[in-house]
Amino acid sequence: MSEDYAHGQRDGVRLALAVLAAEEAKWAALLGESRSWRTNATREIRHKTLQVAQKRVQTLLGRLMPSKCASADLEVIAALEKAGL
Repeated sequence: MSEDYAHGQRDGVRLALAVLAAEEAKWAALLGESRSWRTNATREIRHKTLQVAQKRVQTLLGRLMPSKCASADLEVIAALEKAGL
């Protein structure tokens, strides 16, 4: 696999992580806001689902990272901190 392709793949995973973080923040703000217990339960399930998805994407990103590339590790740390993880 070429380095450009691998870098693009990591960028795509980082983008997915950012989207999941934004969605998770949206649902976190809505937790417990409704008077309906069903709506609140649904929101909690969606929130937890997004948290699990974020963890899976982080795991995938960790597997895609080259083990010898220190600058890429710094890139990942910066992206995760930006996403608030």
